[in-house]
Amino acid sequence: MNKTTVELSALAFQALVTGLLALVYYALWRNRRRVYDATWALAWAAYAIRLAFISVYIVTRNDLWLFLHQVGTGVNAILLLYAALQFSRDAHWPVRRFAWLGAVVIVSSFVLVYGVHDVMVAGIFSVAVLSAVTLWTGYVFWKSRARESSGGATLLAVSFTLWGVHHLDYPLLRPLGTGVLFGVYADVVFIIATAIGALFLVLDHDRRALESRRGQLEQLTRLLLTAQEDERRRIARELHDEAGQILTAVKIDLDLSGQRESSELVGKAIAQVRDLSNLLRPTVLDDLGLLPAIRALVEDFAMRTRILTELVAPGDLRHVTPEQQVAIYRIVQEALTNVARHAGASHVRVGLEGDRGGVRIEITDDGRGAHDGVAPNLGLLGMRERVAALGGTLETGSHERVGFRIVACIPAAA
Repeated sequence: MNKTTVELSALAFQALVTGLLALVYYALWRNRRRVYDATWALAWAAYAIRLAFISVYIVTRNDLWLFLHQVGTGVNAILLLYAALQFSRDAHWPVRRFAWLGAVVIVSSFVLVYGVHDVMVAGIFSVAVLSAVTLWTGYVFWKSRARESSGGATLLAVSFTLWGVHHLDYPLLRPLGTGVLFGVYADVVFIIATAIGALFLVLDHDRRALESRRGQLEQLTRLLLTAQEDERRRIARELHDEAGQILTAVKIDLDLSGQRESSELVGKAIAQVRDLSNLLRPTVLDDLGLLPAIRALVEDFAMRTRILTELVAPGDLRHVTPEQQVAIYRIVQEALTNVARHAGASHVRVGLEGDRGGVRIEITDDGRGAHDGVAPNLGLLGMRERVAALGGTLETGSHERVGFRIVACIPAAA
């Protein structure tokens, strides 16, 4: 196998790697519709095409292919730089200015190949342009790394910087118009390194965007829960103050007029309004605090459902913030509601443990439990959101092979 065949094989391998990389970025663009993915795909496609041009020139020695290689080199350099600027949001130059650069590349390539007609000068000029733009691209990623620390940005910055320096070995190690195996395989290594760095950078960018989105959703959940409690408090107050007072006045009038049966019906309506008001926002939670409200909730649950209910709680939870008090009360309330609706239990235990580090809530029953794959209901999702909004954790599962257990841990407020 002669030298030309070896060099052409090496260039073909490099073009294959680069073409596959262009397809990867094209697929990323199709899925994500990020403009810099499309620019990177075009850049690597241009790189593969310029390798094809120089391969044809090695075989034919026709100046047309050298001219096309020079143009492809310049276009590839411009696209690589523009993709880096787009990704780092530094692309202040409009597209038409980069189009002018492309026109300059075409004119200069024509002058060098057909005017000067010196292969050495053309090669050195091409290497100088490609090296300068590659180093500039590395500088762009160094700036991006300074703004947002990222392993991908670091790898890209180092790779493009070393690759820019490596381009300068053309006059020293490569016979003009041909390729050298060392240079070809070094280029492949840098191409793979920049590909890995770019993919890591994209993943880091998406991860940060996902974390930002998650933070926004947590903030929105917290605001919605606060607004929900405020609305519940308002409706409960309206029911208690307006509807309750009106029904009480009607009941008094009915009692005075001797209409006993109608008075009893209105009394039942008053009791229902009072229960609904307490369900929306228990006044004891605002008036007496968390533990009396929990005790009243457990006693009412036991009386209504005839389920033996045990409450184990500390004597004092005054360090709990008002926001945490509401969350703890709603967790216990929803857990007891689920027991009454779904568990078929005969015994429920509600345990509270609290100290300066936070509060732990555990509700267990001896009912049917939950089989694997059961879909979470709205109540459990609501509990999980309340706990997550306070930076806590919630665990659910079977308790000693029977029944069901809910454990919520809420850390102390910062």
